[in-house]
Amino acid sequence: MDTISQFLTMIRNAGAAKHEKVDMPASKVRAGIAQILVNEGFIRSFKVAKDSKQGIMRVYLKYDEAGGHAINNIDRVSRPGRRVYVKSDKIPTVRSGMGMSIISTSKGIMSGKQATEQKLGGELLATLW
Repeated sequence: MDTISQFLTMIRNAGAAKHEKVDMPASKVRAGIAQILVNEGFIRSFKVAKDSKQGIMRVYLKYDEAGGHAINNIDRVSRPGRRVYVKSDKIPTVRSGMGMSIISTSKGIMSGKQATEQKLGGELLATLW
């Protein structure tokens, strides 16, 4: 299974089950995506703990006052079988600006807003709102 899809699915499932946190194997790509989610306010925080293998990443989920998950929908756009690349002027606006897209650029993983500001295109990893 695709590691990014696995990461997004674990967050989606933990949110649906109202878990406070979720543990998963760590990677640099997952940490980059998690940092974007923290910056945009979709998760509270995350920690990476070293172990004898690749490390464990613990993601602390965020909920609203009514108990609903902060992430209503999360979709993987570019998959191993179908890569999706976008130019900087074609980065999609998700839910009229209420959501966000995650882009893998030559300067690293960043939100669609950051990529547009820096005029960078790249692989459209996921969209969420």
